[in-house]
Amino acid sequence: SAKCGACGPGYATPLDAMKGNKTSALKGPREEIVYVPCIYRNTGIEKPDYLATVDVDPGSPRYCQVIHRLPVPNLKDELHHSGWNACSSCFGDATKRRNRLILPSLISSRIYVVDVGTDSRAPRIHKIVEPVELFWKGNVANPHTSHCLGSGDILISCLGDPAGNGKGGFILLDGETFEVKGNWENGEKVPPLGYDFWYQPRHNVLMSTEWGAPKALADGFDPADIERGLYGRRINVWDWSTHTYVQAIDLGKGSVPLEIRFLHNPEAAEGFVGCSLSSAVHRFYKTEKGDWAAEKVIEVPSKKVQGWLLPDMPGLITDILISLDDRFLYFSNWLHGDVRQYDISNRRRPRLVGQVFLGGSITKGGAVTVVEDKELQSQPEPFVIQGKRVPGGPQMIQLSLDGKRLYVTNSLYSGWDKQFYPDLVKEGSVMLQIDVDTERGGLKANKNFLVDFGKEPGGPVLAHEIRYPGGDCTSDIWM
Repeated sequence: SAKCGACGPGYATPLDAMKGNKTSALKGPREEIVYVPCIYRNTGIEKPDYLATVDVDPGSPRYCQVIHRLPVPNLKDELHHSGWNACSSCFGDATKRRNRLILPSLISSRIYVVDVGTDSRAPRIHKIVEPVELFWKGNVANPHTSHCLGSGDILISCLGDPAGNGKGGFILLDGETFEVKGNWENGEKVPPLGYDFWYQPRHNVLMSTEWGAPKALADGFDPADIERGLYGRRINVWDWSTHTYVQAIDLGKGSVPLEIRFLHNPEAAEGFVGCSLSSAVHRFYKTEKGDWAAEKVIEVPSKKVQGWLLPDMPGLITDILISLDDRFLYFSNWLHGDVRQYDISNRRRPRLVGQVFLGGSITKGGAVTVVEDKELQSQPEPFVIQGKRVPGGPQMIQLSLDGKRLYVTNSLYSGWDKQFYPDLVKEGSVMLQIDVDTERGGLKANKNFLVDFGKEPGGPVLAHEIRYPGGDCTSDIWM
């Protein structure tokens, strides 16, 4: 393999990333710090959101501590997901460096470009793209997922238009100047809703998903909005080369497909999508005809309950990811409170091999009584770590490159946290680590690892997505 720094950012293949074959100035594959957006919107604390740098090196004296905070200059942005200016999609281009973290704001529609190259432990703001740029140049708003492209540009999916209506459009940023270039999509046809996306150039496809109309979801969840068509149900298929919307795969009313993941092998013409409200995972795949289809391969049964918003409580699958060797699928059930590991060696028949409960709405002694449960004999015990009873349920997950450590945070989005887990908003969220058995499967919470965002200097805060400086299995796409 090439000498360090000679190949541009990332790794040549997913398996190289997993083994830590150094092709850039990375120490990998063991992560030492992670970046986590921390949100004050909807908490009652009038402070700006910030990007936290967290020390996750067990040999460090500051292990499990926030070692740096980068506050953004505005209030109520709702930092959410992040991506890179360059990743393994640019592997082979020695002129590219993974030195800017792209940090879109879900509610304000502002995009922060953060310099993580000058000092990875103390990021600083490099540029701010104001919302008006997205409104004027793309007629889009509420940016969500960003992925770097092999071309060097940055592609960001959006949830809506500037008026708060649903609209599944995209915005393109110049990878050098971070100026808004305009929309990525061509043609009149655009899906009614947007959310996450993944692309696969070898199969000339981009797949996007649908959460809901921003004006419906901004301040909480109203089940009646599903009947009004304000929540998503489709995987949307785009022609990668022409940027045109070519197909919709309907997963059913009330499915609300969120995170979508192709297998990491760039030859693969299949992947998985997690549906939050139907609590199902669908495998999507290319058919012999050349179009795309989906089949349900996992379903988490709802629980009949008393003392909750509805008589049936879904698991609410909120985040899913696939290990870099395409062997395991992981997802979180934010309401039921468990994280699951499935062996996907047989793509059509995933096999549950690991499960751990980290809180949730059905723990013993809480307000909710489970009256019928197709999976559990009894309600799980509350999750207590280092003397702290963890509020909320597991939500965002990120896997170490070697597949042995799964990091978990428990804030979904401030407007929904406030509705479903008011204690989480009062106490602040946590970051946990799960030890993964990569041989036979199995999950176990690491009792030595706790980052308590309830103890932050500015008051309890909601921590969301987890990113490693060198890239990870939810941000890097191989060409």
